[in-house]
Amino acid sequence: MKIIAIVRRVEDPEIKIKVKADGSDIETDQMKYVINPFDEIGVEEALRVRDSTSGELVVACVGSSDSTHQIRTALAMGADRGLHVVANDRPDPNAQASALKKLIDQESPDLVILGKQCIDDDMGQLGGILADQLGWGQASFASKEESLEGEEEKKKTVALKIADGKAEVLCEVDHGLEALSLTLPAIITTELRLNVPRYASLPGIMKAKKKKIESFELASLVDDPSPTVKVVTMEAPEERQAGVTVPDVATLVDKLRNEAKVL
Repeated sequence: MKIIAIVRRVEDPEIKIKVKADGSDIETDQMKYVINPFDEIGVEEALRVRDSTSGELVVACVGSSDSTHQIRTALAMGADRGLHVVANDRPDPNAQASALKKLIDQESPDLVILGKQCIDDDMGQLGGILADQLGWGQASFASKEESLEGEEEKKKTVALKIADGKAEVLCEVDHGLEALSLTLPAIITTELRLNVPRYASLPGIMKAKKKKIESFELASLVDDPSPTVKVVTMEAPEERQAGVTVPDVATLVDKLRNEAKVL
């Protein structure tokens, strides 16, 4: 079974983001970049499926030339090889999906896994657009169900099962969890609670240096890579006032009514 896990390069969420004075973008000096956390969860789930089916896991990324660091991280986790579409102008989800579709057509995977959204813009569009372009079924927000048995034992229900050309997926919805059955090939987007990604071991990091990453130019895969969605301007949110401790409910209600004016 062949699986493609899509990873994206995002700003480290532990670093404070500052907007440029002209509002054109964020300050990138001394910025650290990581794999999008939702995509990292997708890589972990793809590794588990790959290991249970004795298949191949390919990591694909559309991003700047520096995105090889994020691909190498996924390879160090255990992926087999990488595909890198070099795009230094931050393509929008439509251009990313078009480029990834070309790679998927070439690779013919049984399953494509990616995070439900990126933490930089939170658009959450890539999985849906890609499924539409491919004409594949999609399960969004793959999660897991946990229940307690007795006082000490916790039973975890497997969120993703692959058998007989189908994928059984538990997905988060507003009212709880929904079980879906998809005919492969299919696309699955991962939710935060699906798993805990493994750390890359030292042997894995050393092996990743020798694993193959094949590069492509975005313009060679997409006829018109110009974005259909453009960021017009950015601005930082207003600084929040420090919270205060109140002695009783009456004081809280008074402050909410007369100071915050929310009652």
